[in-house]
Amino acid sequence: MSHDPEIYAFLIRHFNAVMENDLATYHATTSEELTLYEWWVTPHRIDGLPFHDFMMTENERRGTVFGSDIDDENPAYIPTFRFDLANLKIQRYDNVAIASYTLLLSSGQADGVMVQAHNESRVMVKTGEAWKVVHVHKSPAWNAPHTAP
Repeated sequence: MSHDPEIYAFLIRHFNAVMENDLATYHATTSEELTLYEWWVTPHRIDGLPFHDFMMTENERRGTVFGSDIDDENPAYIPTFRFDLANLKIQRYDNVAIASYTLLLSSGQADGVMVQAHNESRVMVKTGEAWKVVHVHKSPAWNAPHTAP
């Protein structure tokens, strides 16, 4: 496991912003030119911040966070959550850093704990004094078929 302390602290701040629906910190840690692939959303690239702005605003309105769905049978129950970056490796090249890991999203639901896993890579660039996520690529953490069904 490889940890660059500066990049690791940045990643935790960035993830906490997403998990806490903190748009100000999310914008401070994410490039306006963000590109990402989220395999469970669409097989196509998503560009910019509006996708996550809407998601985080809607999660805040519903009283939930990313990865914690509201139980339709018990809507008053607010799920708890945590995230872990399993097998984290950070590669840093001057003002560019790449983090690869398996993101484990655990949420306490009304009927027990649910864990979701995604393999991810995040590319970060430092401009001036600030690091920003510029690209995210997510893939399933299970043996997906090589060709579409």
